[in-house]
Amino acid sequence: MENFKKFFMKYLHNAITISLVLAFALNLIIETLARHSLANGFRFFLDSPLVFMYNVFLIFLTLSMALLIKRRVFVYVVFSALWLTLGITNGVILANRMTPFTTKDLAVLDDGLSIVTNYLTTTEIVLACGGVVVGVILIILLFKFAPKKKDKINYKKNVALFLAITVGLIGATDLAIKTKVVDTFFGNLAYAYRDYGVPYCFINTWLNTGIRQPADYSQDSILSIFDKGELGDENYAKVEMEDDGKDHPNVIFLQMESFIDPTLVKNVTYSEDPIPNFRALENKYSSGYLTVPVVGAGTANTEFEVLTGMSVKYFGPGEYPYKSILTEETCESVPYGLKSIGYSTHAIHNHRAVFYGRNKVFANLGFDTFTSIEYMNHVVKTPKNWAKDFVLTDQIMDALQSTDREDFIYTCSVQGHGKYPTEKVIEEPEIVVTDAPTEELKWQYEYYVNQIHDMDQFIGQLTERLQKYDEKVVLVIYGDHLPVLEMTEDDMVNGSIFQTKYVVWSNFPMKKIDKDLYSYQVAADVLDRLGFHMGVINKFHQNHKDSQTYRSDLKKLEYDMLYGKKYIFNEQNPYKKINLQMGIKPIKIKEIVRIGDKLYIKGENFTEYSKISLDGEILKTIFLGSSILGLQEEVDLDAVNRMKVSQVEKNKEILSTTE
Repeated sequence: MENFKKFFMKYLHNAITISLVLAFALNLIIETLARHSLANGFRFFLDSPLVFMYNVFLIFLTLSMALLIKRRVFVYVVFSALWLTLGITNGVILANRMTPFTTKDLAVLDDGLSIVTNYLTTTEIVLACGGVVVGVILIILLFKFAPKKKDKINYKKNVALFLAITVGLIGATDLAIKTKVVDTFFGNLAYAYRDYGVPYCFINTWLNTGIRQPADYSQDSILSIFDKGELGDENYAKVEMEDDGKDHPNVIFLQMESFIDPTLVKNVTYSEDPIPNFRALENKYSSGYLTVPVVGAGTANTEFEVLTGMSVKYFGPGEYPYKSILTEETCESVPYGLKSIGYSTHAIHNHRAVFYGRNKVFANLGFDTFTSIEYMNHVVKTPKNWAKDFVLTDQIMDALQSTDREDFIYTCSVQGHGKYPTEKVIEEPEIVVTDAPTEELKWQYEYYVNQIHDMDQFIGQLTERLQKYDEKVVLVIYGDHLPVLEMTEDDMVNGSIFQTKYVVWSNFPMKKIDKDLYSYQVAADVLDRLGFHMGVINKFHQNHKDSQTYRSDLKKLEYDMLYGKKYIFNEQNPYKKINLQMGIKPIKIKEIVRIGDKLYIKGENFTEYSKISLDGEILKTIFLGSSILGLQEEVDLDAVNRMKVSQVEKNKEILSTTE
């Protein structure tokens, strides 16, 4: 008995043993949180023991840092807290969307924090913040008072042991990849996390970014993608920005937030069809399924694919090009292509300009103007505080009428955005869910379908206005991804959670051609029907989509244009960053008047986001209407003539200021 006690105590204090046991427990907790069930966490271990233990090895390596530090308890607690934070964050995110937590989410952390009130209650936010504060205090106290290892550390031995563990992990990783225990390519991020474990996938989203250089990348391999003369006499692409003088239709792309055909969901029924206008359009005009790269979230990646013709699957898992390469580089796109023949280009979004960094990225995608919610009046909100889409009709019409040239207008809606409440919110819904698998799902679907019913009415209103417009218009309508609801392939009539629908409407005759497309193909398909063949990617999709090397060639082109030597452009990026104008209608100051001891600015096109500014400093302002703002603080009379009007978004970032 005494010998057993000595044996037990020896290994209880052994850093390796403790680290291994703790790593196993932490991984079980992380996978349990991801799967929302302890039973499912254990099932992952039993069904995929090699994958589970490989993830344990990853956690074990971090805990093994205790070999090198006397404050071992502190090391265990800190690293355990970090891993638990990953598990908890991933679990919370998966409760609100269908895409797991990645390191790329940290790049859009400011965007996430800006809409956190749409997902969490005030109490939940306060508790979360309180938990973070308490955690930091406990870690500080732990560092100060935690016991130290009494024995002297044998650094020579322990460093060698830690290096051996590190080398062992590298070898295990290489073996796991070669034997397909884990993979480095994630065709579906959610499935990858499910199959390969949260720790491995999360780390992969950190280390695997951008587009990897293809093995056979060279000037010859890039130029040989196209037939001789297809890109011009020199066999590389030239871009000439010149109005071709021809009469072309206006082109509008309308990306609808979480918009799907809800009748495709099995076991949920409704009192009537939630989308009658869209249904009528798809029966009369060209339509089909649209395979998008994301599910439940990731609007910007569907947007990227549609606007550029590039596939995000070749980037790092979970990566947002809007938050990486497009902050630095211009990129060939539909707007740049249409600008080259004389179009004006506009982006419209009834949400914040800085969300996904669009107020900067759109300048690198060829847009002349960007109208965000900060430049809109008469915005009505949903019960979950998202802007309703009816406001977009006038914005689109304003964009069409803003120039004498043909216009390309990309519009991104937001009304259908989650989170969808699990209790009754709409007292007298137009659409009633008559059957659903659970009570909570009934209320979620009922809220959701009433939002997209509104969006469908907006589609009807918009097409009615465009039908009467005295210029030709092509309108492409599509959903960006499935909503954040409990859906699997088995729940869908079409057997996919990556398919939405699209319609190509026009106010002039166009032949109805139904086909299924990927989101990176839809623009090229529509432009082909209109006789537009400008742009490398556009021409590639139109002429080479049936090639046996179609996808590998697409990856090569994407790498060459964004990360490589730009052989396709004779080694020089032909696209120049646009001086992006915020808002279609210019905000103007007409006069500054004094009434009593108060100052007022009269002008044009003010919104609730308009603030009086002085030398770059935002002053207290009251919005009194689209033509008048009131100053709510005193300023030096000598400075009055220097006052301007700035559009200021909710996080106090100045988007634009009057001249």
